Amino acid sequence: MTFMDFEKPLEALYEQLEKLREVGEKGEVDVTEMIRELEHKIQQKRKDIFANLTGWQKVQLSRHPDRPYTLYYANTICQKFIELHGDRCGGEDHAIVSGMANLDGQTVVIIGHQKGVNTKMRQYRNFGMANPEGYRKALRLMKLAERFGFPVITLIDTPGAFPGLEAEQRGQAEAIARNLFEMAQLRVPILCYIIGEGASGGALGIGLGDRVFMLEYTWYSVISPESCSSILWHSWDYKEQAADALKLDADHMLEFGLIDGIVREPLGGAHNAPEEMAATLKQHILHELAALVKQDPDERITARIAKYSKMGHYRQLPTTPAGK
Repeated sequence: MTFMDFEKPLEALYEQLEKLREVGEKGEVDVTEMIRELEHKIQQKRKDIFANLTGWQKVQLSRHPDRPYTLYYANTICQKFIELHGDRCGGEDHAIVSGMANLDGQTVVIIGHQKGVNTKMRQYRNFGMANPEGYRKALRLMKLAERFGFPVITLIDTPGAFPGLEAEQRGQAEAIARNLFEMAQLRVPILCYIIGEGASGGALGIGLGDRVFMLEYTWYSVISPESCSSILWHSWDYKEQAADALKLDADHMLEFGLIDGIVREPLGGAHNAPEEMAATLKQHILHELAALVKQDPDERITARIAKYSKMGHYRQLPTTPAGK
């Protein structure tokens, strides 16, 4: 079990619990009651810790190495998931996975970032940072979904699109912009869920939908706290202050009207009870889809465009006559 810095009190309690269980297994002393009391103490301590998390602590939780990723959810909540590869333009990107799935008898297309569950897989998946081929593959699957009338579900978890020179040479910005243009007009329902990190254009590239939701301990922002700190203070040492200033957590995003709701996580985070989190996410998806599929496609597109048109605040200055 991996503990974040702010979870150190829990780590000490778990160590005590392990020692008690060892004593109980040896059969020397009946420690059943002591174990029960310690488990209750752990539960209470976890509640106290998670009652007042800072923005930076939520960022840490979104990056927890044991946190469920797209493939876990796709294979857990669906009866069958068939991954489809390639952008049909010349490449395959492993940071974005996509495919068709059977969700309680309904065919859907699932697209999401995949970071990898160990060091070797994280390198293979490029740590969830997609290249242009990944966004073009996602668009190919979206157009396939549109052709056959399948709803689209996207699961977002990326520190950003891959910023390498070669990605820019192959049209990174164009690929993301094209996805935004096409998703705005897609004639099938689009549900977007931020399941971990939602950074910049890397998240937006598959993040425009009829409904956008964030899991409780995730973040969504134009820039990461570390990058913000390095720009403003020329050092990563102020990432905690940057996280608070960016107001990037789910509660703030909902307050700003940038998302449509929050999916609550099990106590301790999704990694603490992944099966419970998957069950919660599945019920949420089914509930939202039931409402969206009933809408007329034209009305749905109009509402989608209106939703994004209303975001943000601006003030138009009065025109000044020439020469004044």
